[in-house]
Amino acid sequence: MSNSSIEKINNKYNFKIEYKLINNKELLKSRLSEIPKSSGCYLFKDIDNNLLYIGKSKKLRSRVSSYFNNYSDLTPRLSLMVRQITEIEIIVTDSEYEALNLESNLIKTNKPYFNILLKDDKKYPYLCITWSEKYPRIFITRRRRNRNNLDRYYGPYVDVGLLRRTLFTIKKIFPLRQRPRPVYKDRTCLNYSIGRCPGVCQEVISSDDYKKIMKQVSMIFQGRNDDLEIFLQKKMLQLSNDLDYENAAKIRDQISGLKLLTESQKISIPDSSINRDIFGIVSEKNVASIQIFQMRSGKLIGRIGYSQKLNNEDENLILQKILEEHYMNVEPVEIPSEILIQYNLPKQATIEDWLTELRKKKVKILIPKRNKKHETVEMVLKNAKLELDRILNGIQDNESSIEDLAQILELSEQPKRIEGYDISHIQGSDPVASQVVFIDGIPSKQDYRKYKIKDPNVFVGHSDDFASIYEVIHRRFKKWSRFKKSGGDFSILNDKTNSKLDNELLSDWPDLIMIDGGKGQLNAAIKALKELNLEEEVTICSLAKKNEEIFIPGFTKSLDTDENQKGVLLLRRVRDEAHRFALSFHRDKRSKRMNRSQLSQISGLGPSRIRELLEHFKSIDAIRIASKEDLSKVKGLGKNSVNDIYKYFNEL
Repeated sequence: MSNSSIEKINNKYNFKIEYKLINNKELLKSRLSEIPKSSGCYLFKDIDNNLLYIGKSKKLRSRVSSYFNNYSDLTPRLSLMVRQITEIEIIVTDSEYEALNLESNLIKTNKPYFNILLKDDKKYPYLCITWSEKYPRIFITRRRRNRNNLDRYYGPYVDVGLLRRTLFTIKKIFPLRQRPRPVYKDRTCLNYSIGRCPGVCQEVISSDDYKKIMKQVSMIFQGRNDDLEIFLQKKMLQLSNDLDYENAAKIRDQISGLKLLTESQKISIPDSSINRDIFGIVSEKNVASIQIFQMRSGKLIGRIGYSQKLNNEDENLILQKILEEHYMNVEPVEIPSEILIQYNLPKQATIEDWLTELRKKKVKILIPKRNKKHETVEMVLKNAKLELDRILNGIQDNESSIEDLAQILELSEQPKRIEGYDISHIQGSDPVASQVVFIDGIPSKQDYRKYKIKDPNVFVGHSDDFASIYEVIHRRFKKWSRFKKSGGDFSILNDKTNSKLDNELLSDWPDLIMIDGGKGQLNAAIKALKELNLEEEVTICSLAKKNEEIFIPGFTKSLDTDENQKGVLLLRRVRDEAHRFALSFHRDKRSKRMNRSQLSQISGLGPSRIRELLEHFKSIDAIRIASKEDLSKVKGLGKNSVNDIYKYFNEL
């Protein structure tokens, strides 16, 4: 192996080590101090932004801190996980029970590698009533498969202990079947004698009468437990009058348990068949934090966060701009039928029509004022406030870093928008590039872009980072070259107040672009700008990994800087984020290519069928274990193709 190859490996290794929280005490201390003490869920991520683990806690800061404070006492599995953590995301909730349910939904949706729930196939329990039987049974189960369609399931419940205690209480209050099998063949047992059972084993009670009792019980698990609470209240009062305070306290706890059991979860709001996005915005000190919770079929499947300077604009206008920007960059199929927001938007009707046209189905924008939808918006706002506090804590440091960077590069104005570019490939295979954006020193992920390198001279076995950088910069600034040729005024680029609906598409002009690499990569980018006649308009530099050296046009040597000064550290953050984003995109592209390559070996499968298969099953592993019945559900897949696919993965 050559020295240059060893150096590249070491650079990648050192990059990964530096950003692992367990190896960066100052960053870890800062991150833990930002975590609230309230209840909620925490999400551990690795350097490639993959989810490692999802957990919940009544006291988030204490729970998350315990992973790092007690690192030496962790099991091998957990210590392996902690060594990979580079980022911690937090979602706060109003109660521990909401956190439990949210944790369940997130784990089922994202399937993090280190979650025990995924390892042992554990699922939260349901309560089942077997209406298909003559005398219905009621029991707790974790399986819903192979049951009769008449049977009814309630749940899932996140606290199995509470569910068992509640079911035990119900069986003490209502005369229900107490055992799965009779104790005696020809007579009733003690439960019948003391009124706990109506004599189901000997059919003393008719099936119709017993089902009437069971219907009353089912109302409890539908949230209609008023009758039971009234009964318990009377019994508790009677015990208190009899001075039996101990048993009265037990009844009091049972009432509390029933209320907790049937408590509505804001994380699973009504109309579970409706897909929703919930937007929330909070602002302070001229900075706004926006959170989007994506709910599909009543479950939270994703969360997106934005931040923006207010620039003397109202929150509702900022919210409208974010909404426009968000839906301009998603596929029409990803647009939900319902969007919940907190304010009326200036062009709300126009946006509804625009989204409806994109989606080809009706889209509604609602401002809920009460009930569960309003509470869900409030929860999104709480998370937006938490993120805003985190942003404000870092603004002061960011301002001094930007000022220092302006001095290093001798800029007339401080760079508000900084773009970073990097290339990723393996010996020329699957070459891609990343564009990351930092605004006021803060990552603006809604502005990130990905590029697939199209240069025919870059192929497997032959890489050319210079040609790749040239291509990306040329593609990125091509529209600006046309803008200049048409007589466009570059002085308007500082005006960020225009809305996307006003056809103003010139809001992404960078104050500074940073190329990951040395003098060669910088010259490749300058060559592209010169061909576009933009070398005088664009401020550009590069940052080399070896000694954290900064290069600028017109100078053969790097600038005289200290690698630990604030301006350099800011450029390093941009460079490292561009590297992470490019590497993640490259791995995703390589994985998809390998999947398609394997499927292309099956006769009769063309590109469109392969795409439909992967969209349906999401992965090769899922296709490999699919039955013929599962395969036949893929749109447009004929019987012969189903047989060919099944045979390919299952032949001996």
